[in-house]
Amino acid sequence: MEAARIARPTRHLLTRVAWRDLTAMRPADGVVECLHPLPWIAVAWIAAAHGWWLVAFPCAFMIFLTALRLNHEAIHRNLGFGERGHRAVLHVLSALMLGSNSAVAWNHLHHHTHVGKPDDLEGKAGAMPGWRVLLYGPKFPVEMHLAAWRAGGPALRRRMRIDFALNAAVLAATLATGWRVLAFHILAMLIAQCLTAFFAVWITHHDCADDGPVARTQRSRLVNMVSYNMFFHLEHHLFPAVPVKRLAVLAERLDAVAPEFTASARRVVPEGFD
Repeated sequence: MEAARIARPTRHLLTRVAWRDLTAMRPADGVVECLHPLPWIAVAWIAAAHGWWLVAFPCAFMIFLTALRLNHEAIHRNLGFGERGHRAVLHVLSALMLGSNSAVAWNHLHHHTHVGKPDDLEGKAGAMPGWRVLLYGPKFPVEMHLAAWRAGGPALRRRMRIDFALNAAVLAATLATGWRVLAFHILAMLIAQCLTAFFAVWITHHDCADDGPVARTQRSRLVNMVSYNMFFHLEHHLFPAVPVKRLAVLAERLDAVAPEFTASARRVVPEGFD
C-alpha cells in the first residue's frame, strides 16, 4: 500500500475494508484471464486479412487493452500460476504487444512504491497536460526500457533479452512470410505503445491532488465493462493484490466503508456516465 501518498486518516479507514478474501486465484482462473485477448485477435486479424480497416484497428486496440490487463495481472502475480508461470505470461505478451513486458513490470512495481515521487518514471505522464502526453508518447516506452535495463540488475536484463528475442522472431516471421496481417499487427501494436502514456497513465492519474487519492476511478458499469475493469485504478493502487476481475466488489466495499473518500476521488470519465 502506498503510504507516502495516502493521507493518514485514509490509511486508518482502509484497515476496515475487507479485501483478503478477494485475492485467491486458482490456475483455472488464470487460464480464463489468458483467454480475453483471443477473440479480439481473431476478429482483428480476419478483418485485416480482408482489408476491413475500420474494424481491424478498433479490435487491435482491444487486443492491446486486454493484453495490458493480463500483463498487469502477471506483474502483480494475480493469475495463480506461480513465479515461473507469471514470467512466462510476460514473455508471451512481449511477443504479442512488442517491447519487453519484463521491463514494464519493473517500472510498474517501482511506480506503486514511489507513486508521485520524482523517480516515478511511469507515473510522470500524469503530471503533464494531455496534449504534451500525446507528444511524449513515443518516448515513453523507450525511457521505460532504458531505466529497467540500467537499474534492474542482471536477472532482469536476462529476461529482457528473452523478450527482445521474441520481438525479433515476430519481425523475422513477418519479413519472411510477407503476411500483411502480421505487418498490420506490428503497426497497430507500435501505435498502441506510443499511446500507452496517455491511455494507461495520464487518463487514470492526471490532476490528482498531492493530498488526495493517488488515482482516478470509475463507477459506470458500462464504461467498466468496455474497459475490462481497468478504470478501477484507485482501488488497484490501494489493494494491488486484488485481481482486476474483483475490483468492482472491492469498490463497493470501499464505498460502504469510506464514502467520503471515494466521493472525493476524480472519475476517469465525467460524472454523467456514472
